[in-house]
Amino acid sequence: MAKRTKSSGRWLAEHFSDVYVKRAQQAGWRSRAVFKLDEIQRRDHLIKPGMKVVDLGAAPGGWSQYAAKILAGRGSVLALDILPMEPLAGVEIIQADFTQEPVLGQLRQRSAGHPVDLVLSDMAPNMSGDDAIDQPRALYLAELALAFARSALGPHGALLVKVFQGAGFATYLQELRASFRTVATRKPKASRARSRELYLLAKHRRV
Repeated sequence: MAKRTKSSGRWLAEHFSDVYVKRAQQAGWRSRAVFKLDEIQRRDHLIKPGMKVVDLGAAPGGWSQYAAKILAGRGSVLALDILPMEPLAGVEIIQADFTQEPVLGQLRQRSAGHPVDLVLSDMAPNMSGDDAIDQPRALYLAELALAFARSALGPHGALLVKVFQGAGFATYLQELRASFRTVATRKPKASRARSRELYLLAKHRRV
């Protein structure tokens, strides 16, 4: 067995003492990330019955699980991730690499004639700890989410995407504002204070 590093040991200690991890386990949610979406949902009322929702980078499925609960059988959730996911009631799961063009094409085909109402993206790369590597990777995923949202959302559609403050952030924010009429920044309480992650909520796609 590989020896644990000090940093991985600290992460594990922090993870299992995390109040949101404990709350997620007690409530049956698949991840602590659900509380980030819950806070945004309570403020912005993003998810509404009847919607067609696409969840990018969905594993282990907390956001899809939450969205399906809000929809309560009225609407649909399509979850996509390169990692396997256990089945979820009310969620269609696709295991595929979102960065591959054939996968993007498949998603676009599924949306043809039936515009998506909401695109969720909590995607993040495997972090190396080197900002010069991690930031471009994270930004690339956010750009892919935006490109998909532009092609799949209806005129009143919205995108909620995770980004990291750093190189390229300002340019991405400009791109988002060019594509949507309103863009807001959200930093949920469940987002760790030391993390540079933010969520950008873009509504009303420009046509």
